[in-house]
Amino acid sequence: MAHALAGCAVDVAAARARVVACARAWIGTPFHDLARVKGVGVDCAQLVAAVYEEAGVVAHVDTGYYAPQFMLHSKDERLANFVLRYGREIAEADAKAGDVVLYRVGRSFSHAAIVVDWPREIIHAHKLSGKVVAMDPFAADLGGRPTRVFSVWG
Repeated sequence: MAHALAGCAVDVAAARARVVACARAWIGTPFHDLARVKGVGVDCAQLVAAVYEEAGVVAHVDTGYYAPQFMLHSKDERLANFVLRYGREIAEADAKAGDVVLYRVGRSFSHAAIVVDWPREIIHAHKLSGKVVAMDPFAADLGGRPTRVFSVWG
């Protein structure tokens, strides 16, 4: 993701910690497709955008409209392509706090989460739980799904 402080020295460790702290502040926010209001409603893509903005890592991110069930009908990698505008794909083994992990759901990589401690913890807007949660990245419905990891740093 394009740094809000492009051209300035960035304390990467501090920025990663801000991302995780901001993500934790969203825990418990109800899941709601296309919403981005802390404590009221958010989906996975909007959560990542909001957290990176709050942490000062990127300027406002306008995701535009997307059909909540697009992944059931199309192989189009809309979310992955959007994330690639701001960062680069990295090896899963290199994932660190504040990176973004995408899970394949349906026909594309269409579910986003924020890495807290890979491979032990992520934070994401979890539709099945009905809210933003911190959890094991391979638990329940995420277990066995292919993943892609992205970073804005490096």
